[in-house]
Amino acid sequence: MTASSTVLEQAALSVAAHRRIKHLLNMTPCIPSRLSFEDGTDLVFKAENFQKTGSFKFRGAVSKLTSMSTEVPAITASSGNHGLALATAAQLTGHDLTVVLPETVAREKLSRIQALGVETILHSNDSGLAEQHAQKLAKEQGKIYVSPYNDPQVIAGQGTIALELLEQLPRLDVVYVSIGGGGLISGIGAVLKAFSPTTRVVGVSAINSMAMSASIRAGHNVEVTHTDTLADGCAGGVDEGSITLPLGSEVIDELIDCTEEQIANGIRHMAWSEKMLVEGSAGLAQAAWEADAPNRTGKVSAVILCGANFDRDRIAPVICSTP
Repeated sequence: MTASSTVLEQAALSVAAHRRIKHLLNMTPCIPSRLSFEDGTDLVFKAENFQKTGSFKFRGAVSKLTSMSTEVPAITASSGNHGLALATAAQLTGHDLTVVLPETVAREKLSRIQALGVETILHSNDSGLAEQHAQKLAKEQGKIYVSPYNDPQVIAGQGTIALELLEQLPRLDVVYVSIGGGGLISGIGAVLKAFSPTTRVVGVSAINSMAMSASIRAGHNVEVTHTDTLADGCAGGVDEGSITLPLGSEVIDELIDCTEEQIANGIRHMAWSEKMLVEGSAGLAQAAWEADAPNRTGKVSAVILCGANFDRDRIAPVICSTP
């Protein structure tokens, strides 16, 4: 099927973003799996855990800020990878940035963001209310609100991962991408549908928090019940009217939902078999590869390791436990 003009335009934004920001990025390696296969199967890991700030989020953050005048102040709401990535990018670009965080944010995360010289505001004990407050301040103070996923330039930055993959790998049959708000898979998927349309794009959700995949299946934004998940970087809802819903619906070929046990097994596999410590959202993508055995046999697959900013106290018991 030929990609729509919307998908092709989004892919073109990624090409332009890559030219603009590649000197600021780490071109992360494609690391071959330590597993041995005898049936023509091949597995590589796109190691965004080695990206600046320890997450793919830096790509979208620096893409967005470099598309804006430095005279325009920015604001965001995040206590995780997006906030750290945007604060790091603002230090490089010279933008005035405010980060709104919930009052319950871990002190270590707050200190890391404050150390980068950006203004921080603590608001409520709920991340959703903190986001609403940031959007309100943006309107009142004439600042640009930077969404972690609902923004063409942020998505374009995430799509640079796929441009690198196509440069690094002579063949790519399947790619496994974790889904939260959908920015990562929308960017990667748009580039692949434009330049490698035979590559199968698999979106992976945690059953405990699967707003985007449920919305894609329904054909419209739906509310789901969210419970605690090891893939906390993928947790949460999706903005009403988010551009990632139609984009994701077009570029994703298949959806796989994983249980907490599968995610834990993915994290353990990465630690003990591949010798890499990754966050739960990366373990989620690996879990999908393990679950998709009938469809990836004899194929060259890439698992996107989206980051490694894990909480030690939470990940350590998972790694050390017996499945």
